[in-house]
Amino acid sequence: MYSFPHVHILDSDQFSHEDLDYIMRYTQRIEEMGKDVFGLLEGNVLASLFFESSTRTRLSFETAMNRLAGRVVSTVGFQFSSISKGETLYDTMKMIEAYADIAVIRHPVEGSSRIAAAAVNIPVINAGDGAGQHPTQALLDLYTIFKEKGKLQGLKIAFVGDLKFGRTIHSLVKLLAHYDVEMIFISPVDLALPESYRKDLRKHGVTFEEEEDIKALWDCDVAYITRIQEERFVDRSEYQRLKDSYAINRAFVLASRKPTLIMHPLPRVSELSTDVDDLPNAAYFRQAAYGVIVRMALLCICMGKEMP
Repeated sequence: MYSFPHVHILDSDQFSHEDLDYIMRYTQRIEEMGKDVFGLLEGNVLASLFFESSTRTRLSFETAMNRLAGRVVSTVGFQFSSISKGETLYDTMKMIEAYADIAVIRHPVEGSSRIAAAAVNIPVINAGDGAGQHPTQALLDLYTIFKEKGKLQGLKIAFVGDLKFGRTIHSLVKLLAHYDVEMIFISPVDLALPESYRKDLRKHGVTFEEEEDIKALWDCDVAYITRIQEERFVDRSEYQRLKDSYAINRAFVLASRKPTLIMHPLPRVSELSTDVDDLPNAAYFRQAAYGVIVRMALLCICMGKEMP
């Protein structure tokens, strides 16, 4: 009988195909239960530790815990924690362990979630570590594709924009490698997917192409759009040169040969026009809403709750 083998959720590499199928089934069950999920984590406390700015991820985790009847304690930004006084992340986490039953952490330094997890004996969930990974975003993206397309196998999926620094893309690509999909990576050469991820896809036998022409997404079942992230650039002039490389508007989406599902992890800037919002295949706000359900499931799983 299957039993989820992980204490922490730190990166997309840790999951097997069986793990992913279990998370998808668990999330479906949480969604089906509606308000009956209230009480599943009653008496438990979530530490919400966001040392880097966030709207959707932080609020969806905190909403998820509240909907499960748990409690939330939080800190936002370095300036409101003792890290601003020189305390190490390790020491901070040792204190958090005394206050909470589970912790969610976002931090600007890649690998920080592993440092946090190594310090404590409570589950730790990575909510994004620098330009590294964002596994819970990838899991909600996977669930979005499953819900909107009705399957995960046999799809052609385009990734557009910042493929170099885009941690949401890095994480989702690793999850999709477990399925029979074809991928197209559309970006300026300077923002191409790092070789380590391409190597991983080859190892899994995944078919993929690299393109600079954004019209390549017209043949795809799903298009995952990302913004060019100013905060990841050391050289601001490079950001200015690349920030408007690709932009999607209503006319462009309607020209697609397929009803291409449009996804975006948000926030958006100029890469995705608001005139796309009311199209039936614009899924990004539904995608954000699925995030609460997926994170409810993940909190329950990490706390050792059997599928209800």
